[in-house]
Amino acid sequence: MANDIPFEVDIIGGSPLWKGHEDALAKALAAAATAQEVGGTVSLLLGDDATIASLNKQFRDKDGPTNVLSFPPANQSEPGFLGDIALAAETVVEEANFQGKRFESHAAHLVVHGFLHLLGFDHMNDADAEAMEARERAILASIGIEDPYA
Repeated sequence: MANDIPFEVDIIGGSPLWKGHEDALAKALAAAATAQEVGGTVSLLLGDDATIASLNKQFRDKDGPTNVLSFPPANQSEPGFLGDIALAAETVVEEANFQGKRFESHAAHLVVHGFLHLLGFDHMNDADAEAMEARERAILASIGIEDPYA
């Protein structure tokens, strides 16, 4: 890991739909940190749609929930803190069902996606999207999850 800082995940549970999935999400985040050679701490909010909708409105001025939100640290007053990721349970369940994916696999993809956003990846143009998706595929493959874009 970078600067020999270990990687840690602080999980905040906010919805019973996440019960039993915490370890798989922490594993996905650890795989992403290893792949990106990053150490530090990530806070992961496993929320419900109402909580994520509130955050989406407050920080992005968008109505309704979204599947994942990422919040890099506003300042580096806490060394090693990489940022916050928030997932919306009902939205993730609905998307997984619609796409014919396992809930846990879809949630792992979203948490890796959110983590890469914390590190500065984005998908605002085709080249950046392709680079980000390639990293997601590689990280997910390392933990046995199929290509989420196939």
